[in-house]
Amino acid sequence: MGKGLGIGGTVVVLALSLLFGRNLFNDLGVEPAGVSAAPAPMSAADSAAEEPEVQFISFVLDDVQRTWASILSNSGTRFQPARLVLFRNSIDSGCGPAQSVMGPFYCPLDERVYLDLGFFDELRKRLGASGDFAQAYVLAHELGHHVQHLMGTDARVRQLQESNPSEANQLSVLLELQADCYAGVWAHSTEQRQKLEPGDVDEALGAAAAVGDDRIQKRTTGRINVDSFTHGSATQRSSAFKRGFESGDPGSCDTLS
Repeated sequence: MGKGLGIGGTVVVLALSLLFGRNLFNDLGVEPAGVSAAPAPMSAADSAAEEPEVQFISFVLDDVQRTWASILSNSGTRFQPARLVLFRNSIDSGCGPAQSVMGPFYCPLDERVYLDLGFFDELRKRLGASGDFAQAYVLAHELGHHVQHLMGTDARVRQLQESNPSEANQLSVLLELQADCYAGVWAHSTEQRQKLEPGDVDEALGAAAAVGDDRIQKRTTGRINVDSFTHGSATQRSSAFKRGFESGDPGSCDTLS
């Protein structure tokens, strides 16, 4: 195993990896602190433009995981950090090929979050959810799935889906809403530590609503099919985040009872 870089060194090497179009972590023989770079070649101008975003993502990754390590230690669950893979266009994951059209996702088989940097452009331009805390919500949601994985929630849901195929979509919605609520729990902790700025919560709520199944279906097909929902409606998703934010209690996120 390679040596750890720490979050500051990770940001520097990741930015250089984006600039030169190759994974410099491999060249250096080190492992990044939670962030992996798998970029497609890009121009220096593109890299410079994305460097602040990469720094912010790295900060959120570290903060969310530190928060959940503290929360879970109180319940006796050992926290094992997830890793974040930033990529462009496509990459192989432990759960199969990852493509930009899939959006961000968590793979429980390799305990990694996969995020195409171009998704935030789509979030802002096509979905109308702008602001840095909209981006933070997205990452906190995916790390919420990692928490579910550590607690065995995702495995229980998969078993239920296999034994009740007709309820598979509904169970998926409940799992996603719990991850939204977990994102709210983290946001609550940032408020307690006085890290929130005016408008941050509205940005997160706007992002949660923007990725609601009803809004996505309306935009892509012109109609809404509730039976095919897998993540929840705009109202459900923003409400789940708000519940976690207002309570700060993971227990309030038990959508599966």
